Amino acid sequence: MILFASAGLLASCSLPSDTSRLARENSLVAAARSKLVGLTDSDIRMCAGFPTATAHGSDGDEIWTYKRDFPRGNINLAAPISLFGSIPVVSGSANVSSGGYCNAQFRLKDAKVTEVEFAGDNNTASEINGLCVSMIDGCVVYADRRGEREHQPK
Repeated sequence: MILFASAGLLASCSLPSDTSRLARENSLVAAARSKLVGLTDSDIRMCAGFPTATAHGSDGDEIWTYKRDFPRGNINLAAPISLFGSIPVVSGSANVSSGGYCNAQFRLKDAKVTEVEFAGDNNTASEINGLCVSMIDGCVVYADRRGEREHQPK
């Protein structure tokens, strides 16, 4: 009986396909849309590595795509038992991670980023584009440091 109740509870935790009414976009991902504009192609390779795929547009622009997969179905359970005096204490935690994939896409014109966008099955239970954070956090930090260096007196 408990097993069936647990399965029903987990099934009720599935996300609807449109989470825009329930969650907001991750703040770092939202910041990346403006902070990364103006970086050069060399800057992007420095902070993100080499793209997974590239495409050339008809107006001379280029789109670089970075893809990262996040496997589904990871359930981590931890139930350590410790002794406190002569009384055993059982504690535990459960983590059901979101799975999916994120494509971070950079549009470049004249070797400079003009637009950043995200695509894929990349929403988490609490954030839109939440799976994309680990792909672009290094570039946001890189852009911030680059901006600080440019504004320092020489």
